[in-house]
Amino acid sequence: MALYEGSLQMWKDGISDLLSEGPQPLTRCTVIWHHDESTFYANDRRKVFWVHKNETAILKQKGDGASLMVADFVSTDYGWLCSPNQKESAHILFHAGKAQDGYFTFEEILKHAEAAMQILEKYYPDENHVLVFDNATTHLKRAADSLSAHRMPKTVTKPGAVPFGVDVPALSVEGKLVYGENGKVLKKWIPMVDGKFADGTPQAFYFPQGHECAGAFKGMAAILAECGLTEAWDWPTQCLDFKCPPGPGHSSCCCHRVLYSQPDFMECETLLETACRAQGFDILYLPKFHCKLNFIEQCWGYAKQKYREFPLSSREADLECNIVEALNSVPLLSMHR
Repeated sequence: MALYEGSLQMWKDGISDLLSEGPQPLTRCTVIWHHDESTFYANDRRKVFWVHKNETAILKQKGDGASLMVADFVSTDYGWLCSPNQKESAHILFHAGKAQDGYFTFEEILKHAEAAMQILEKYYPDENHVLVFDNATTHLKRAADSLSAHRMPKTVTKPGAVPFGVDVPALSVEGKLVYGENGKVLKKWIPMVDGKFADGTPQAFYFPQGHECAGAFKGMAAILAECGLTEAWDWPTQCLDFKCPPGPGHSSCCCHRVLYSQPDFMECETLLETACRAQGFDILYLPKFHCKLNFIEQCWGYAKQKYREFPLSSREADLECNIVEALNSVPLLSMHR
């Protein structure tokens, strides 16, 4: 975030104040867009409120009632992501649940990011945009063949055995899943992608054609030895139950730990990063377990406070209408502040 600070629009008491300090004059502003999902419930109402002394008690609805998930992007500069005329919006409504729309998976996250980037490219092309996501498992999905030391063998694959690789769902020519006679999705083996040395040159993980072990996986010890860590041959494959001792003094306790700390393994991009950067958008992840650093949480809180003031209704149309109205009620001035 510090790298973008010189081009961010700063807000003091809700009033814009462009940060002019720095060696270069400000030419293009950077806008930070925070992403998140939140769920609204039909029976979510205030627990304590004033009533007239002559009113009779009303039984509280049991359960949370119908639910509706909202996913959106918001920035301190523009508020909720939408076109200037507000006819195109980035927010999506999702009926989460096994008997409804299913669950908000990585595929939905990727589609949402692509829809947001289309709006930004169309209506806000004169600014640099950065998308910020929570450090959640759903957001961190990587390509099936991406670098990972998980279950990686220490030594070379034995002759005649299937080399270490990744099992992925088999797809037909039309790109659809292929099922076996038992009704389960068939799998196919693919090799792991090559790594990189510290200087950026590629490092092959499988022996080349012409080698006596052609096509076999080299193993972690050989991969680390090629990086100059010849002592890897004496290290165990992994610590018991993959629980490595804490502290820098134990940083070379096993092959798995050392391999995970190599630059190419640490800098492996997520699919979300790859998709966003391919379209010229940068992406940041919040620190783990610190989703509350995302200021969109305050926007959800403000919207839900307004939502609880609407009349109680379990009708789906009312639920959607109330949620959209509650989101639009969050003042831009409050977001600036």
